[in-house]
Amino acid sequence: MKVTPIKTLAAGAGLILLANAVALTGVYLNRSGEPEGRMTLSQRELSMPWGWGIARDNSGLALGLNWRVKEGSAVDYPYGGDGFHGGTPEWLDEPRMKALGFDTAHLPDDPAERRRFERQLPRQALLVLELAGPAWQQALDQARQNAARHEAARLANADSREFTDKAKRAQEQVKREENSNSRLFAVDVGLDRAALRARYPDRSRFLILKATLRPRLETQDRKTRVTGYVSELAVTQINVPHALRPTLEPVLRKRRNAADDPAARFVATVAVGQRLEPWIESVVVGR
Repeated sequence: MKVTPIKTLAAGAGLILLANAVALTGVYLNRSGEPEGRMTLSQRELSMPWGWGIARDNSGLALGLNWRVKEGSAVDYPYGGDGFHGGTPEWLDEPRMKALGFDTAHLPDDPAERRRFERQLPRQALLVLELAGPAWQQALDQARQNAARHEAARLANADSREFTDKAKRAQEQVKREENSNSRLFAVDVGLDRAALRARYPDRSRFLILKATLRPRLETQDRKTRVTGYVSELAVTQINVPHALRPTLEPVLRKRRNAADDPAARFVATVAVGQRLEPWIESVVVGR
């Protein structure tokens, strides 16, 4: 059968229509019924896209979801010792990794088994994210304690530029933690959404999203700890509906260092659907 340009064009158009139909069906299924969760986030948790506004033709706009992992002490870490967009949680221990399907047998005594453990394929799981909870409060407290420690060192070494600079950086970290760093922290992981939601019933404070976990071993004081690295969310960006772009675009055109300017602030209501895919329902600027 001879393939004509018209048939080729028709086949291409058919594939496009099919892809659009599949995408729209997915959106419908995700947004059917009551949202699985709904949370009010600010510019602290929803990042402005890098480079947006440079090109004249911006056909789409998406915001990145800023989330963090409580990894350890904030002392002497420029960002509080916490992973942004991924990390190794303090609470992700061997029982949890085993419950997620990772094989943790014979790890303490067998180097070959330890290598095999870390070479296991990553797995998708359900990550619980908490807004402005104990993990964020701990990060804030650690930043303040770190600043107090460096300020005391500065006063004890008044002629030292090194101690002065460290105290200044520590105080800047406190301000970032208070005013601009994300307050959205990963606090748990599992495979059963119903069980997680029963454990975290407040749907305005806890979001459940799909994420990827990789096995990891940490050695400290000659002791090896089984843990995992939360590497990414299944959905890393949230599209802004066309109807909301006129409200949000003026905010995004503000310079990034204008976070203290009320005109550079916004809050958005983010809903998570039945397929655990988020979308933006509304935006209010200047708050």
